[in-house]
Amino acid sequence: MALRVYNTLTRTKEDFQTVIPGQVSMYLCGPTVYKPAHIGHMVGPVIFDTVKKYLAYSGYVVKFVINITDVDDKLIVKAAEKGTTVKALAEQMTADYFDNLKLMGVDSIDHFPYATDHINDMLEMIQKLIEKGHAYPLNGDVYFAVETDDDYGKLSNRSISQMLAGTRVEANDTKRNPADFALWKSSKPGEPAWDSPWGPGRPGWHIECSAMSAKILGESIDIHGGGLDLMFPHHENELAQSECCSGKPFARYWLHNGLMQSGKGTGKVGGAHSKHGDAPASGATVGSPSSAEDTAAAQIAGKLAGSAGAESVKTAVFAHHAPEVVRFFLLSTHYRSPIDFSMENISATEKSLEGFYRLFETVERIAGVSYFGLAAPTTQATATSLEGLPPEFAAVLVEQRTKFLDAMDDDFSTGGATACLFEIRRILNSFINDKKLEIGGAEADKAALLTGVRLLKELTNILGVLKTAPAKKGGTSDGLADGLMALILDIRADARTNKNWPVADKIRNALKALNIVVEDSPTGARWTRG
Repeated sequence: MALRVYNTLTRTKEDFQTVIPGQVSMYLCGPTVYKPAHIGHMVGPVIFDTVKKYLAYSGYVVKFVINITDVDDKLIVKAAEKGTTVKALAEQMTADYFDNLKLMGVDSIDHFPYATDHINDMLEMIQKLIEKGHAYPLNGDVYFAVETDDDYGKLSNRSISQMLAGTRVEANDTKRNPADFALWKSSKPGEPAWDSPWGPGRPGWHIECSAMSAKILGESIDIHGGGLDLMFPHHENELAQSECCSGKPFARYWLHNGLMQSGKGTGKVGGAHSKHGDAPASGATVGSPSSAEDTAAAQIAGKLAGSAGAESVKTAVFAHHAPEVVRFFLLSTHYRSPIDFSMENISATEKSLEGFYRLFETVERIAGVSYFGLAAPTTQATATSLEGLPPEFAAVLVEQRTKFLDAMDDDFSTGGATACLFEIRRILNSFINDKKLEIGGAEADKAALLTGVRLLKELTNILGVLKTAPAKKGGTSDGLADGLMALILDIRADARTNKNWPVADKIRNALKALNIVVEDSPTGARWTRG
């Protein structure tokens, strides 16, 4: 089937057609680097890294950009608290962000533009908006005039009056319209500042992404991604200022991922998204979460503080679960669905992956080939050939590959795609058992198995999962544990041979209680730590 994507702008699934045939330009809003990355910061990059991998597999040439906001009120406040400079803090937190992306297998990003490197591009854009009557200076600031854009609100489906409902506006506010948002903000003494025609200052939040996207990807791009919480005001304002400046459509497809939530709660892990200083009036941000929504988000972040979510992803999550497990967890649901975050759910994902690792060990014993070192096709045009395999084996593999590709073509449904991986695992295990490959078997059947395994590797590479062998649990061993386990399994084997089932079951159940998994095979029992 042809690739179709859900476009937030039209609220429909649409056939995917790019601005330049065969090429894809994709922009994702990145972090404000004032604190260590939390698990919520990993969601968008993992999802859109997977989107790029699939688009590249499908034959597209993709340019993928994630920005770094390295000047912002939050940075200024946090740097003052820490007694450091904004620049030094931003560099430290950016390094942390990059390190976490690497751990999560996010390796397809082409450009990481920094806001501070594109000030001139922002100034040029602001000047154009003023000249076209869409923006106006005011006491050293510059604001976008929302009433000059007849389409303002088309992304979030809100009118200006709806956006203002429930917000607090000071009576002495001097803007033309309370909904007007800052493009340029005058700096206070001691704050980072750049020269401008309107006085020393720094850019507003929204203008950063518009200017950097236009500079690197062009005035019209194919995909703009981000969390659902960014749809308003950030993406709405990006869209308005970009299209008013260029007179062209800004993004063909707006893809918004669902937010991570704590258990069955509501709200976003990591707190509210609004950026202080972009408010349409002092003390309020039009269109940002209401006070009730802010409270809900803060409560969720508070529940997770010290364990997961709002805390550093390294200490809160990666200290307990391998980053690859977390990536698999994030991709197990559709990207537009909320992610039900809990350490228990990640543990369940980790448990479900053990079957893959056992399969890989079995394949290595049979064929002498490591799954993790196995080369696999990287494009659909060079996909693994299943011709010449036993007909029934080939048929079920073809069926699962088709289902996998159909799922990805249906708005990048990674949840459906991961389900196919589990089914292929079952098919490969059945083939091993049916052909008795662990106790010999025909060389042709071993070659057929490797072809099936190569197909699995081809598909897992698209999702960026199952790329590295899991770390051995329980630390180093002096051989004592292995020796004792060999003795215990020998005693269990003798009990089974003598049909002493109570003893055999007692041993197995006791090991299970110790989180040790025993797997019986034609060549004997094997054990792993669960």
